[in-house]
Amino acid sequence: MKGFKRSIVATIMIASMTFVTACGNDSGSNQNNGESKTLEGAVAIDGSSTVYPIMEAVSEEYMLEQPDVQVSVGFSGTGGGFKKFIADETDMSNASRLIKDEEAAALEAKAIEYTEFELAKDGISVVINKDNNWVDYLTVAELKALWIDNGETKLWSDIREGWPAEEVKFYSPGTDSGTFDYFNEVILEEATIVQTNLTLSEDDNTLVTGVSGDKNAIGFFGYAYYAENTNKLKVVPIDNGSGAVEPTNETIEDGSYSPLSRAVYTYVSNESVATKEQVADFVQFTLENAGDLAEEVGYVRLPAEKYEEALQTLESIK
Repeated sequence: MKGFKRSIVATIMIASMTFVTACGNDSGSNQNNGESKTLEGAVAIDGSSTVYPIMEAVSEEYMLEQPDVQVSVGFSGTGGGFKKFIADETDMSNASRLIKDEEAAALEAKAIEYTEFELAKDGISVVINKDNNWVDYLTVAELKALWIDNGETKLWSDIREGWPAEEVKFYSPGTDSGTFDYFNEVILEEATIVQTNLTLSEDDNTLVTGVSGDKNAIGFFGYAYYAENTNKLKVVPIDNGSGAVEPTNETIEDGSYSPLSRAVYTYVSNESVATKEQVADFVQFTLENAGDLAEEVGYVRLPAEKYEEALQTLESIK
């Protein structure tokens, strides 16, 4: 990525930043002599299904303040979102992993400059059916043994002695998903994912439905989707050598839920920010409110100073 003007990574967390409301704070959406400026137009966003709940919450709040701005939020997956971003079809691209070198190179080739903002922290949650009474935890090695392909049908009894000789049913995010990429990197170590009894979907709700409907199912996705469905699913603590740890706000924030804690991002077109007032305003609103809204939908906020740094970075590209 040499020679490519890439803006500094900033961090979006919806934390203790001032929440901009119609009640009168003069931070946030466009202000004109103390009064909110009415904007119009569109903001096009696509990308990670993991980031989708955050951006959906932000967009709903924003459109209450700016009803003439239409914010569309898609969830074609991190990779799918970057394809649209590279094609200059979107103003913002949500991602549950860092941009890949080849994606950055494609943007450079199209002369599209961008800024990366970190939005929150997430923990990939490994989940099983509520009626599964044998899996109490998994080591990282057992998790890998479950999910890598060996050309055979996987049985629970293959993983640990005493577990039932029943076929395991697998539910995974699709290959365009940043969650898939992250799991592939840190758990599978780039080995081929299991091919038998595997369901892939970019829609995390499809994965929730699949795991909750089969006693022998296992799946993984972002923590927010588990938090929304604790009545349907059981989360599996992961042992990375220091004891089994369950994903919670605390273990994700302090990094003890390892190696499945990670950051989530949005990437913003610098040109869109500079030339579309509604996009610049929406990004500012996102940075000012992401922390609170992220926690509302099951993610972990960043420190307040990260949002402040992000807002300073935004000012530099307007």
